Amino acid sequence: MGTPDGFGHRIDERGTVTITHHGRPAGTLRGAAAARFLAALDRGDDAQLLMARATGNYKHGNERQARDHARNRGR
Repeated sequence: MGTPDGFGHRIDERGTVTITHHGRPAGTLRGAAAARFLAALDRGDDAQLLMARATGNYKHGNERQARDHARNRGR
């Protein structure tokens, strides 16, 4: 629970990185951002986490608050 999954990426001939989530486009990285992303992958960083962060689908800060909300208690 809490770990991102379902992300994939592909690189085109111009060096643009397209990030997909469950097969659907979720984000595009070009230029310096694409280079930083690819360098992090080469270093061995967690690819799923990198792609989640790059698309903005990463910890919104309200997870604890939502977990403690009355409608979610007992789940």
